[in-house]
Amino acid sequence: MANHKSALKRANQNEIRRIRNKTNKTRVKNVVKQLRSVLAGTADGNNHMNLNMAKSVIDKAAKKGVIHKNTAARKISRLSKVANAKS
Repeated sequence: MANHKSALKRANQNEIRRIRNKTNKTRVKNVVKQLRSVLAGTADGNNHMNLNMAKSVIDKAAKKGVIHKNTAARKISRLSKVANAKS
């Protein structure tokens, strides 16, 4: 464990950021999973509305630095490809 005051503060900041990043990553995973289930036909919903929501969530996560911008672009590209093939 950290001994210096600054190291303790840094440890607390890292823990807060870890929890914040975890919620954002979970949200990205859930929205992608939901969209894929809609596209697979196992759930009801509008493809384009769900795709736009997924894009928004992924872009926000990338903007906050939770995921890398290239990872976000790759996820959006793959989801768009599947969505466009279905419609």
